[in-house]
Order: sequence, then C-alpha cells, then structure tokens
Amino acid sequence: MEEDNKRQYYVDEYVFASMGQRFLNYLLDAFMQFIFMVVLAIVSFIIGDLLGTKKPVEFVAKLDQNRIALYTVTYAMTLIYYNVFEILFARTIGKFITGTVVVNEFGEKPSHENILIRSLCRLIPFNPLSVLMFGGRGWHDSISKTYVVDKKALEEEKRTFYKSTPINTEA
Repeated sequence: MEEDNKRQYYVDEYVFASMGQRFLNYLLDAFMQFIFMVVLAIVSFIIGDLLGTKKPVEFVAKLDQNRIALYTVTYAMTLIYYNVFEILFARTIGKFITGTVVVNEFGEKPSHENILIRSLCRLIPFNPLSVLMFGGRGWHDSISKTYVVDKKALEEEKRTFYKSTPINTEA
C-alpha cells in the first residue's frame, strides 16, 4: 500500500491582504463600476439613436426618480462586475492594482460557485462594514469560504511550503 506524504497548503493570516489593500480594492472597484455604468449608458444612448428611439435616454434620465430601477441596475452591475472579473481572473481591477487575489482555503482559484456566492453576499446590507468588524474578513469572504490575499506573499509562502514538503520516493 502506497503512503501519501504530500501535505496540503492552507491559507493563513500571514498572506491576508491588509485593511489598506481591502479598502483601496473597495474604492477602486466602486469607481470602476461607476465607469462601466457610464459607458453602458453611453452605448445605450448610441444604440437608441441608431434605432431612432429615445427610450434609453428617458430611462437613464428617470433612473434617480425610480429607486427600484436604480437599485436593480446598481445591483446587476455589481454582480456582473465581480462575477466576470473574479471568475475569469480571481481578481478585479482593484485587486490587480493592489496586488491582491481571491483564493480558496488551499490558496487556489475559487470555484465558479464560490465566486457567485461571494458576489451575491456583496448585496447584503452593511457587507462593506463587515470587513472592518470581523478583522479584515467580510461576510462575502466567510460565507463563500474565500480569502483575499497578497498575491506575492501567497506565492512565496506556497513556494516555501512545498519546497519543504518531503517527497515520497517509494513506488
């Protein structure tokens, strides 16, 4: 019977993103979502103009008067932004800039399901404050079983961990 001596790496607090990185991620990603919404509005205006309709312009002009529509558009943008970037890259634009990445407990890219749960949890009221209240790990992290870590620190710690792991030479 072959014995497996391979150890499994688990994320620890030494690689967690700092509160400063998390806050900057939040600000940068909020700004990028705003930019994407402006671009979407401009594109819808252009398409509406090409089709000869003023409906997109009217919708955007009245958006601030209809809270349900405003929240629906904002929440949809949040879900699209985080799901697209974190499913494809495990990083948003903010995380690219700050050198952080979303990982699972093993320091690997999370599953699509974990990212979807993570994104949905961002819609929980006061979720941004949960990062401050719970030592840098918000509800969207803990519920989805994900971590935001410093990418370089994670790579170095994993390299050190696996370098020191004994290799089973028995066949």
